[in-house]
Amino acid sequence: MASVQAVPTGVERHLGREELIVSKTDLTGRITYANDVFLRIAGYREEEVLGEPHSIIRHPDMPRCVFKFLWDEIEEGREVFAYVINLAKNGDHYWVLAHVTATFDEAGQIVGYHSNRRYPEPEAVSAASGLYATLLAEESKHPRSEAVDAGMQLLGSVLADAGVSYGEFVFSL
Repeated sequence: MASVQAVPTGVERHLGREELIVSKTDLTGRITYANDVFLRIAGYREEEVLGEPHSIIRHPDMPRCVFKFLWDEIEEGREVFAYVINLAKNGDHYWVLAHVTATFDEAGQIVGYHSNRRYPEPEAVSAASGLYATLLAEESKHPRSEAVDAGMQLLGSVLADAGVSYGEFVFSL
C-alpha cells in the first residue's frame, strides 16, 4: 500500500521534551515497528506505515546527501545522530534529533535498523536548517543523478573547514 507523499503545509508540529519517537526497519528501510508517539506525531495509523519505506515521512527540505551519509554509516554498523525534518501525513512538519543504529543478530550480522528521535533544541534546528538549505541549493544545481554526490562533496567541505566530523557538528549545535 504505497502512500502518496503529502504536500508541505508549513505548519510545524512539536514533539514533547520528554517524548521519544521509536521506529524499526528492515534492511531495505521498510518500517517493521512504530511506537504510538511516531504514529501520533506523523499522523498515521499503524497499518498505514508497517511495510512502507521509512521515506514515507521524508520532507522535501531534507537534503538527500544527509540521508546518503546516514545510510552509509549505519550500513557499516556505525551509529548516527542527525537533525531531521520530517513530513506528517497531512503535510505538517516536525523536527527531531535522530539517533539511528543498526540492529544485529546473535552472529553479529545487521538485520535491520532502529531509530530513536527526540525533541530538538530550537537553536540547533535553526543551525541545521541553515546548513540544509545550503546543501539543498547545491543539490538543485545538478542533475538528479549527480545531486547527492554534489551535496556530499559540499557537506564534506563544510565539515573539513570547521575541522569537525559530522557527529561533532551535530553535537556542537
